[in-house]
Amino acid sequence: MSKVLVVTSGKGGVGKTTTTAALGAAIAQSGSSVCVVDFDVGLRNLDLVMGAERRVVYDLINVVNGDAKLAQALIRDKRLDKLALLPASQTRDKDALTDAGVARVMEELREKFDWVICDSPAGIERGATLAMRHADMAVVVTNPEVSSVRDSDRIIGLLDSKTIKAEKGETLEKHLILTRYDPNRADRGDMLKVEDVLEILSIPLLAIIPESEEVLRASNVGCPVTLNNPLSAPARAYADAVRRLQGEAVPMSVPSDRKSFLGKFFTRRAA
Repeated sequence: MSKVLVVTSGKGGVGKTTTTAALGAAIAQSGSSVCVVDFDVGLRNLDLVMGAERRVVYDLINVVNGDAKLAQALIRDKRLDKLALLPASQTRDKDALTDAGVARVMEELREKFDWVICDSPAGIERGATLAMRHADMAVVVTNPEVSSVRDSDRIIGLLDSKTIKAEKGETLEKHLILTRYDPNRADRGDMLKVEDVLEILSIPLLAIIPESEEVLRASNVGCPVTLNNPLSAPARAYADAVRRLQGEAVPMSVPSDRKSFLGKFFTRRAA
């Protein structure tokens, strides 16, 4: 049975689009078919992170309004056969999305893919509520700072009230991904510690994504970090997140890009 996952947050710039692309690619690598959907109408960044910006002809709003069929708007990834993108529009606003149109498109996507991952715009406006409305589960992305965590707490409230599952009295499965985390800075008190964030938000932790230049590097070349450098710390963290989503018991840790002193020593000797 297909699953619809929304990647959401209250604050912009926390890594939702990076997370959507990374999770989508990692799930596709595991053998399931995946469509990542950009709900950030007017901005449209998911196609850039996926390296598909020059291939966009039709978009989500075209399909919602019936101006194009879903098959015309879907962009198949060139690196992974089981990964596809439904881009957002840059020239329209979120009011062009209708409840009935979005419901129809989501139903079509459920029939075609094992996973549908919705990249939500930041905030609590119409675009965000439409992105989460049909979700079976949610990944709340937050940075370890007070304003980001506070806004994420507001989003959790919306997930528990504005989704179809909530209206039916059902519980929406929610997970937390903590991005841009630096244990040293957390120890110095420059950012919140993991346990502080978990105490405030009270939802299960799915992954800790460390601060890393690999995330920016992957975005700049238009490739999900899980494909661009699978051995990097953020890629390993996202890959573990997917294993947890699929039911595996994976120990939680903060991966690091730093090599040990002995590792560096032997690398120099070998050179």
